[in-house]
Amino acid sequence: MSASVVTAWRDADSLAEAVAARLATRLVTTQAARGEASIVLTGGSIGIATLAALAGTTSGNSVDWSRVNVWWGDERFVPHGHPDRNDRQAREALLDHVAVDESRVHPMPASASLLAGPGADDVHEAAGTYADELARWASVESHAPIPHLDVLLLGVGPDGHVASLFPHSPALYDTRTVVGVEGSPKPPPRRISLTLPTIQSADEVWLIVAGESKAAAVAMALAGAGPMSIPASVATGRHETHWLLDRAAARDLPTGLVRPL
Repeated sequence: MSASVVTAWRDADSLAEAVAARLATRLVTTQAARGEASIVLTGGSIGIATLAALAGTTSGNSVDWSRVNVWWGDERFVPHGHPDRNDRQAREALLDHVAVDESRVHPMPASASLLAGPGADDVHEAAGTYADELARWASVESHAPIPHLDVLLLGVGPDGHVASLFPHSPALYDTRTVVGVEGSPKPPPRRISLTLPTIQSADEVWLIVAGESKAAAVAMALAGAGPMSIPASVATGRHETHWLLDRAAARDLPTGLVRPL
């Protein structure tokens, strides 16, 4: 488990711009070393703002987007094209504006209908489909049914959830790579999410958090709260874990813990 590095910027706009620049640098460096790079995207207001900032900067142009593998950490299980879907928001913010190779873009499955009956539109089957996609792109070197994940982006909810892994959810115990979630406390109720073992398989995990409503959860996670009450506390990368915050989200942290920028 990697130690966490905590950095805070003045406000949400500064945070999004700084993370976008860092992400571009990380992808370029990885491509230079490995020939390609992989990223796991997140939704949420600050996650999508970061993608929009990346699309609008010259640093984003330095990335060879045709050699970036794009995955998602979670998805709302609603129909394709629904405005709540993370993949639609990511496309509108970034992916529609850069030269991605569509064969390297891996959205999570969509539901057929918001009103599908039992068994007709199975979120667990959809999770299994995404697990199969991950396994299909895994290499021998990964020693697991997961491809190499360079950077995995996450938001953090006011309750401490990450991806669609909510406090006290049975999904927190799941050892598969992807899990279907029903009865989410935050609508919509059905979701697909990477599991904690998959999140922890990424080289680097970046938790991007803005706003006072998240401050208590951030403080509890970094103070070592248990994963069942604050799942974000165990959202760690194999090599590096970065908490990238605005000052409002860092409000409750000890001064010595935070690198201000």
